[in-house]
Amino acid sequence: MISIVIISKDESALSDTLTDIIHQAEDLYESSEIVVVDASDSRLDHIRRRHETQVRWVQFEQPPGLRVSIPHQRNVGVKAARGEVIVFTDAGCRPAPGWLARLVAPLRHDEDVAAGLTLSTPGSTGLYDRGARQALESPYLTECATINLAFRREVFDTIGEFDERFDYGSDVDFTWRLIDAGYRIRSVPEAVIRHDWGGWRRQLRRSYVYGRARMRLLRKHRMRLRRVLRDDPFVVVYPIFILGLPVALFLVYLASSSTLLFLVYPALLLIPAWRNRSNGVIRVLVDHLTYGLGVLAELVTR
Repeated sequence: MISIVIISKDESALSDTLTDIIHQAEDLYESSEIVVVDASDSRLDHIRRRHETQVRWVQFEQPPGLRVSIPHQRNVGVKAARGEVIVFTDAGCRPAPGWLARLVAPLRHDEDVAAGLTLSTPGSTGLYDRGARQALESPYLTECATINLAFRREVFDTIGEFDERFDYGSDVDFTWRLIDAGYRIRSVPEAVIRHDWGGWRRQLRRSYVYGRARMRLLRKHRMRLRRVLRDDPFVVVYPIFILGLPVALFLVYLASSSTLLFLVYPALLLIPAWRNRSNGVIRVLVDHLTYGLGVLAELVTR
């Protein structure tokens, strides 16, 4: 059996996601079930009633004082699932035709984990599309999110639950741990899901919390710090640029001859800006600098 697990919290777009997935689950060779882990405190009961014959609904009770419950919900979902294969996606995602069958196809053979391609919906930020496509050019991934992921239950049983100490980043921690345990993540670029990343304000908040999460991940997986410049340069480059900016401004203040420095220092960002120009230069730089601020905030507060 294949269990499709969807976590939700006040996502009204959940209904469209369920409609799409119900149709795709009916086309599978294997038996399947759809499990929704909902933290909406009954506010989405109208959606539950609409799909109650095809979906098993798990009402998630958020622990007191907990602001973000993503890893907690994922753990509850896996434990509630009956299948030998677990598929994750999120409320609001819209799977392309054939997504589910293509995602689980590698697991019918010798693979234990498979990840599909997640693209933005039209009108969404689209900042992650280029990186997502590039990552899936390789047959196997070094990490991935859980928004478009399938794995055998034995993987979960072997490496353990999602780390509930993380507000964000528990999905990357999960995939790092499974790789450290000897598993491989098969890329399936033809298994496409589209997701609405929201507007500017939502994206900036996401970049900030992702920066904080990345620093927490590196604290937990300290062996990766040795390769951070090669594997994860954003964690180093943008925080250093932010810290160096006041120094550059101070030097300009001290000597007018340093005006050239004021022009040269921001030019250090031209390379990443040019590489990501299709998303808008200013937009990309603001996003990356916000990510760097998140890294610095985590360094200062922990």
